[in-house]
Amino acid sequence: MNDHINQSIGGIKGYVFRRLIHISMMFVPVVYYAYGANKVVSLSVNLQELVSYIFLAILVIEIIRLKFGIVIIGQRKYESTQVSAFAWGAFAIWLTMLLTNFKPFTSGSGIEAGLYGIPIIFGLVFVDPVMGEIRRMRGTKTAIVAGTATSYIVWIGCHIWLGTPLWISLLLAPLTVIGELPSVKFIDDNATVILFPLAGLLLLSPFL
Repeated sequence: MNDHINQSIGGIKGYVFRRLIHISMMFVPVVYYAYGANKVVSLSVNLQELVSYIFLAILVIEIIRLKFGIVIIGQRKYESTQVSAFAWGAFAIWLTMLLTNFKPFTSGSGIEAGLYGIPIIFGLVFVDPVMGEIRRMRGTKTAIVAGTATSYIVWIGCHIWLGTPLWISLLLAPLTVIGELPSVKFIDDNATVILFPLAGLLLLSPFL
């Protein structure tokens, strides 16, 4: 864990700040689905369009940040030359909310409209940090066990809370864990923990 603290801008404070930002992302899908993805925010913009504008703003800021090699508190030093974990996570969250806003991925109204989007995004919010911390302290095998347990808690919890089909929960929960395992330079696991189960959901869409 010390390597990650040393790599974090701001040291231990930056590291903790990064984790808090990570956890706080749980509110994004909850507000999005509960408020109503198509609800009008202003005279000309609905919530779905607003989310897209926010992501585009993040993308522009990321391009500028990379051009000048800027890193802020909580980011890691190597992110001065590659797309940040935050930007990858924002992209995956945006894509999930966009794709799960249409049938057959949405059902009912209010928070229940997120029966697929919320558990997928919660994989990033909860499973990713659990696996990251345990892998550094106890190794990959223990992290996989803990991550799998956490993922099933998330998915089955959403089955009880939102009505996510149980068979979907059982099939997609492991994909969140698998998405945490690859270590590649060109894409951060903040994206793959979402994109793997999202891809699985798309493949299963004819059966929903």
